[in-house]
Amino acid sequence: MNKPMTKTLIALALATIVAGCAGKASLDAAQQSGDTPPLPAPQNFLVPPMQVPDGVGWKDGQTPRVAAGLKIEKIADGLMHPRQLYVLPNGDVLVVESNSPGTEPVTTPKQFLAGMIKGGSGKGGKGGNRITLLRKAADSGSWEKHPFIDHLHSPFGVQLIGDSLYVANTDAIVKFPYQTGSTQVTAPGVEFADLPGTIDHHWTKALLANSDGTKLYVGVGSNSNITENGLDVEYRRAAVLEVDVATASSRIYASGIRNPTGLGWEPTTGKLWAIANERDEIGADLVPDYLTSVQDGGFYGWPYSYYGQNVDTRVTPQRPDLVAKAIKPDYALGSHVAALGLWFSAANALPDKYQGGAFVAEHGSWNRSPLSGYAVVHVAFQQGRPVGAPEPVVTGFHSDDEKDLYGAPVGLAQDKDGALLIADDVGNTVWRVTSDSH
Repeated sequence: MNKPMTKTLIALALATIVAGCAGKASLDAAQQSGDTPPLPAPQNFLVPPMQVPDGVGWKDGQTPRVAAGLKIEKIADGLMHPRQLYVLPNGDVLVVESNSPGTEPVTTPKQFLAGMIKGGSGKGGKGGNRITLLRKAADSGSWEKHPFIDHLHSPFGVQLIGDSLYVANTDAIVKFPYQTGSTQVTAPGVEFADLPGTIDHHWTKALLANSDGTKLYVGVGSNSNITENGLDVEYRRAAVLEVDVATASSRIYASGIRNPTGLGWEPTTGKLWAIANERDEIGADLVPDYLTSVQDGGFYGWPYSYYGQNVDTRVTPQRPDLVAKAIKPDYALGSHVAALGLWFSAANALPDKYQGGAFVAEHGSWNRSPLSGYAVVHVAFQQGRPVGAPEPVVTGFHSDDEKDLYGAPVGLAQDKDGALLIADDVGNTVWRVTSDSH
């Protein structure tokens, strides 16, 4: 690195510290949750607040903390950036190990600095580009690890329809044959449907099948924070796509969702819901990430407005016609919690208060001080709608002084015994949570 760039980065680092002190959050996530979150005035920064603890991993015997009445155990470690979990009908658990393909160009010192900060947390760890299968041994109760599929391209979502396993790589859905009980897929995957895969500012592709296996829904994030890379690269992005399984044709099901990182079916109503990561760089208390039902043909604001019709003045050209159509999300989770995992559970092996509703894994963001997220929370539902504040279920992923990061939750699933499973991509671990009476 040349000296002028080094001096620039040092100056930016100092500016970041100053900005972090000046731009600390005044609301915690619980205060900014629900259907009508407080939204302070946006702020402008030379460099936005950045705070990410140093990734140190878990010590021997150390685990996250769980709420009263729960217990947690480690069922797998030594993984390569586990991001998503999927439980097969026979109880085997697929662990998707992945990270960004690194195709987004770094064009500004700010991007470089942000990358260094996030990389030091362990969130930038090398992904395995593979899927590992976990199987619970009948005799010992321990979990075996088997290499299942390798040589993938930044995979994320996985769905099984019949005897076909669909894997959402960052640029395409790939289809593999699956036989019940197999511990490895040796047949090569066949590209089933293309996905937006250039630049990949947001690279994850969440995947969800409908109940009869005729449609696949794909969460595709934007290629920028607020269109700084131009509108041309946002085609079919910041959207939920619907893919027809019979023909592989696709359409935009809903748009204006900056980064829909998780999809799920609400069990009472059967409606499609998503978690979304909102925009950065206008303050530690803006904009709340959210959980929302997803309407066919609905527009949710990005990039022109946030949380309904609150205009983002940074975006040009403005589109008041689209702002007028923007749907307000159903439920705020708090600003910059970075929700990356969603699991609806009608019944499980946890205490009664966790039956029904949604579990959300909050990975934690770089764009907020003090830290927010770094937890798995439960959002109660009544008559198909979220109610109350998110209740912490699993915490303790970072030190109390916010300097050390042990792990960070991402994908969620439920095993055949009803336990909640959590992929931890900083700790390279899969955790299992049950009632302490089990």
